[in-house]
Amino acid sequence: MSRPALAVVARAPTRAEVEDLLFDEAMLLDEWKLEEWFALFAPGARYEVPPANAEEGVDSAVSLFYIADDYERLRYRVDRLQDVNAHAEYPHSRCTRLVSNVRILGPRGDGWAVRCAFVTHRSKADVTDVYAGHHLYILTRVGDDLKIARKTTHLDMSSLRPQGRVSIIV
Repeated sequence: MSRPALAVVARAPTRAEVEDLLFDEAMLLDEWKLEEWFALFAPGARYEVPPANAEEGVDSAVSLFYIADDYERLRYRVDRLQDVNAHAEYPHSRCTRLVSNVRILGPRGDGWAVRCAFVTHRSKADVTDVYAGHHLYILTRVGDDLKIARKTTHLDMSSLRPQGRVSIIV
């Protein structure tokens, strides 16, 4: 009689690994290295930004989101933001992203849920906008590498005033 196969569970990430990934992500976005940023995502990943002050758990399938990108749409967004015809971001904004309060919340499906707080300062045309909120991630292993399987950016603001839009990757 054969034994049932045991499920292979990938090694859980350490806090240092998670922080390194999130800090690297912020740096890549600040430096407008969008190809390298996109490489942080696992195939099939999603990136979503629900409306300002949306409740946790809001679903892009039933609510309008600022951004609701599957992997292919995210690839297109990266390509578009690097195009000189992307007038909202050409020339590129100058951004500084601060990431803090990183917490591994525990296993979720095939990955690990992570939450962190963020503040993004965006300067363009002599105006500086501030976006504040928290990111919820599902991180997964692809081989030995820790990758983003899902990123949801919650803007902890009552509205997008005075910014009026999200033209950068928050």
